[in-house]
Amino acid sequence: MKKIGLATKMIIASLAGLVAGVLFGPAMGHIKFLGDVFLRLMQMAVVLLVMCAVIEAVGALDPKDLGKLGAKAIGLFMVTSVLGATIGLLLVNTIKPGVGVQNVVATAYKGNLLQGNALQSIVDFFPRNIFEAMAKGDIIQVIIFAGFFGLALSLLGKQESGQKVYAFIQHLNVVIMQVITIVMRFAPVGIFALLGGITGVVGVQVIVPLAKFLLTMALGSLVALMFLIGVVSLYGRINPIRLIKKLNRTIVVAMTTTSSAISLPVQMADCENRIGISKRVSRLVNPLAMSLNSNGLALSLSIACVTVAQFFGIDLTLEQQITIVVVSTLVTLGNLLVPGGALVAMAVSFQMTGLPLEGVAVLAGVDWFAGIARTLLNVVGDVLVSLFIAINEKEFNREIFDSDS
Repeated sequence: MKKIGLATKMIIASLAGLVAGVLFGPAMGHIKFLGDVFLRLMQMAVVLLVMCAVIEAVGALDPKDLGKLGAKAIGLFMVTSVLGATIGLLLVNTIKPGVGVQNVVATAYKGNLLQGNALQSIVDFFPRNIFEAMAKGDIIQVIIFAGFFGLALSLLGKQESGQKVYAFIQHLNVVIMQVITIVMRFAPVGIFALLGGITGVVGVQVIVPLAKFLLTMALGSLVALMFLIGVVSLYGRINPIRLIKKLNRTIVVAMTTTSSAISLPVQMADCENRIGISKRVSRLVNPLAMSLNSNGLALSLSIACVTVAQFFGIDLTLEQQITIVVVSTLVTLGNLLVPGGALVAMAVSFQMTGLPLEGVAVLAGVDWFAGIARTLLNVVGDVLVSLFIAINEKEFNREIFDSDS
């Protein structure tokens, strides 16, 4: 008998929670504590998870790769991630997937980033004491420390002290990911309890934002992809239709597996053998992009944050929405390659922006479907960054691109 996957279990739990909420109404509130326990378990390892993921990703870079090619790649990763988050923000404010749901108690916004003096806010990004930042759960300060720590390990290279510390970080990361894997086994129970409780109070209206959230995700991925393909095609003076055809295998694998890691071998083969990107560029940028570039996740997180704010009746100012773009971009660092990684990243974003963690349960049931659009933008975005760099470095073979292969 085939084992039921986690994504399928979460979808079933969401549907069961919706049905139970309708059938039993407010009585479902008595089991909501199970969902609250699940949310706390998700939070408990977040700081260590983010820190170790970023240290490992940055520390893995060869100092030689931190030169011109690496700088271009990392710069473009940040640009595409900000672009994804910004497009998500524009669309979610236009479509308003979370607006109009009745009987949801409005929640006061608890975010504190980018408020008051802008220059002081920038200063506050940098930690005075990393242990204080960890204790307070200040994820941005933790990420900045982790970036410096990873850079130091990278520059130490093959020195014994650096290698031992990096190996320890790798082992610690494995253990933390195992902790998250254990916690995610309880996700169906937590989602059932939380969504059942919300539905019991609100009613079936909770389904509306889920459908509109997926619509916003799909449209956002399409807009971002068309924009990126247009920019790269104009820059390289290549046929965008031919480029899309050359990407057909990568697109199919990304959409059917919803996994950037599984898509990577096909993605690299298409880059080198069908599009004409040099091996030097492809074999540096694509693996690096899998860890550090996640414009699809940035898009997803910005849409999720504002959708949840709308759902709970939280009025966000422009400054606070800019905060969400910043947070959505930062959370993609390290790319959290764990089971239910997008939900973990969502929990991190909500924690950083002060949004209700119950929003994770509201969106969890459709996360697998959102993952199709998210992974498509992640993977194709990685290829387009590789192509842009290859063209810029004059390592793009037009003969291969123009061939029928």
